[in-house]
Amino acid sequence: MVSLDNITVSFGGFTLIDNVSIMINSRDRIGLVGKNGAGKSTLLKILMRLQNPSSGMVSCPAGISTGYLPQQMPHYDHLTVFEEVMKAFDILQNIEKRIFSLTEDLSKYSDYNSEEYLKTIEKLNEANDLYNIHGGENREAGIEQTLLGLGFQRADFYRNTNEFSGGWRMRIELAKILLRRPDLILLDEPTNHLDIESIQWLEDYLKTFDGALMLISHDRAFLNNVTTRTIEISLGKIYDYKVPYSQFVQLRKERREQQIAAYQNQQKLIESTQDFINKFRYKPTKSNQVQSRIKQLEKIDIIEIEEEDNSALHIKFPPAPRSGQIVFEAKDVGKQFVNNVVFKDVNFKLERGNRIAFVGRNGEGKTTMARIITGELDYEHGEAKLGYNVNLGYFAQNQDTIMDDSATVFETLERIAVGDVRTKLRDILGAFLFRGDDVDKKVKVLSGGERSRLAMAKLLIEPYNFIVLDEPTNHMDMRSKDILKDALLKYDGTLLVVSHDREFLDGLVDRVYEFRDRKVKEYLGGVYYFLQRRKIENLNEIEKKNDTAVSQKNRESSGKDEYLKKKENEKNLRKIQTGIAKIEKQIEETEMKIAEWDIKLANPEMYNIDIGDSSIFEQYNSLKSQLAKQMHEWEKSGYELELITNG
Repeated sequence: MVSLDNITVSFGGFTLIDNVSIMINSRDRIGLVGKNGAGKSTLLKILMRLQNPSSGMVSCPAGISTGYLPQQMPHYDHLTVFEEVMKAFDILQNIEKRIFSLTEDLSKYSDYNSEEYLKTIEKLNEANDLYNIHGGENREAGIEQTLLGLGFQRADFYRNTNEFSGGWRMRIELAKILLRRPDLILLDEPTNHLDIESIQWLEDYLKTFDGALMLISHDRAFLNNVTTRTIEISLGKIYDYKVPYSQFVQLRKERREQQIAAYQNQQKLIESTQDFINKFRYKPTKSNQVQSRIKQLEKIDIIEIEEEDNSALHIKFPPAPRSGQIVFEAKDVGKQFVNNVVFKDVNFKLERGNRIAFVGRNGEGKTTMARIITGELDYEHGEAKLGYNVNLGYFAQNQDTIMDDSATVFETLERIAVGDVRTKLRDILGAFLFRGDDVDKKVKVLSGGERSRLAMAKLLIEPYNFIVLDEPTNHMDMRSKDILKDALLKYDGTLLVVSHDREFLDGLVDRVYEFRDRKVKEYLGGVYYFLQRRKIENLNEIEKKNDTAVSQKNRESSGKDEYLKKKENEKNLRKIQTGIAKIEKQIEETEMKIAEWDIKLANPEMYNIDIGDSSIFEQYNSLKSQLAKQMHEWEKSGYELELITNG
């Protein structure tokens, strides 16, 4: 359908993309992956003819329509949301004008058997068919469905677009693209500004989309659920895998192992050849052989391997000082901005060691509550207070934009560091991939991902026992997210994460607070448990609405079917109950071991250990990780038990 043929992109003496060819077929579902700066966004711009390659060409048949959502784009703010989205149907408006014009022409004819009249009738029928093909009769329903799916309320439809943040206006542009239903959709980080429910809706939409799709995303779950083909850009070359992202990771690992082996063999050959040349260069009897080896070296196509940042795998948060049992408590808390009530009568309690996620639609109050917890924001009603001996560290959603642009990377940490940790600043920065001259860079020249990593590094300066992270992964690539998640899994304090990244939250949190309709609801389980419960609740609501329309015949089932179903459920119930009992016993044993370690770690002498010293706390952290996995299994089994019990 669309192809890139021998594309090369060079800047000065640097080649970003080197002689790349890609064929995009109809109904392809392509995930475009690679390191930050590898050229992914550049490739999309070339496909959209927004950037010309240094060489090569883009081939696209006439009549192929394309929709493109970049990470940043200009917005025009003189229309309402509904009016702006209606632009997606410009082609329909042109068809309507043609239908109106042809209808007027028909009224001028008196001879209904004339050739001109019959030709006009034929043209009118064609226009009407085209109108129906483009969804003319259902466009308003389509607009409503799409806007609601992307998180808008009906009350938002007739608000001016200039009342919305940049993230919400990106949703408006996404809605326009989806409603146009082009032949090829190109999406550059579409989930950055979406909440969990909107991401799920977009996934379902794209699964039924009958065109081709190419997208860039750092959201693993989104890639796995939507794409079936993965193209990696590495060192200017592409590697095309006809599999979704999760399978690509394994295949890439195998390919890299093969590359490393080939690279090492080639280096040995080059070294031995160069040694021969150096040894016999000035011996006349060996001159022919030397020249032959020199030509051999010149013909070698040097194998390149993308550098892996293995040093970053050792990030560890300092051991958390012990806090009181109650870390934070909200009693009947309410917050409003002017006449907008964000939430009211909110009650919940966070206890030491809890690992919590705040989820919900944008604008429902997740960040607002996080700021109330950290003391950055006042509230109008109720009581909100931190517990005894709580030392709180906070990563704000806009943390990367509130740092001093004039400071260097090193100065940013140096200004807040006290005591012995000042001697470890370069080690901490190195763990977050700031090495050598990088520490002397000004903050103003850092990318979004680099700023986020620097903000996260600030949290390692002080041993906090309660960490609040508001959208920490928005600008991070997959590897950086893995590194951060691994460090947080080993963190032994209380953790609160505001995030829409399901893959990041999975296994990291043990309870979810959903912000919805000015209330906060607690789910005692991980993020996928929450998502399953939400879908069940939605289905139950649908069933209640449609219950009266279901005939008595369809509601009844035979006695035999009921009996067999009951026996199967009883069998599954016994199996799950046995599994839960086993897991609970394992959890009890692990918790007893952790309790013994808690007594040891309460000794003040333990905190004289260096931040980077892993030997003392290795067993303790291993037990914490083991407990997290056991709790994750217990949650899944509990959910399965609930399904059978309520089924």
